[in-house]
Amino acid sequence: MDLKAVTAIQSYTASRPATQASPSGTGFGPALGAAAQDFAKTLAQTEATASAAMISDADPHALVQALAQTELAVEAAVTVRNKVVEAYQEILRMPV
Repeated sequence: MDLKAVTAIQSYTASRPATQASPSGTGFGPALGAAAQDFAKTLAQTEATASAAMISDADPHALVQALAQTELAVEAAVTVRNKVVEAYQEILRMPV
C-alpha cells in the first residue's frame, strides 16, 4: 500500500466527524466571544483616551490613534454583520 494512502486513511480516521460536538474552548462560539471582548476593550480604551484628552491629560496623537483603531474595529464589526445578514438571506432564498 502506498504511504500517501496510509497517511490519508490515518488522518481521516483521526479527524472529528462534522456532526460531533467540538471540544470545550474551541469552535466558533468561543472565538466570537473573544472577538466581542476585544471589540469592547478597544471601545473602552478609546473612551478613556477621549475623556483624558478632554481634560488635557492625553497626548493628541494618542487620541487620533485610538479613534483610528475604533473606526477600524467598528468597520470590521459592520462588515461581519453584513456578511451574516447576507448569508441568512441566502439561506431564506433556498428552495425547500
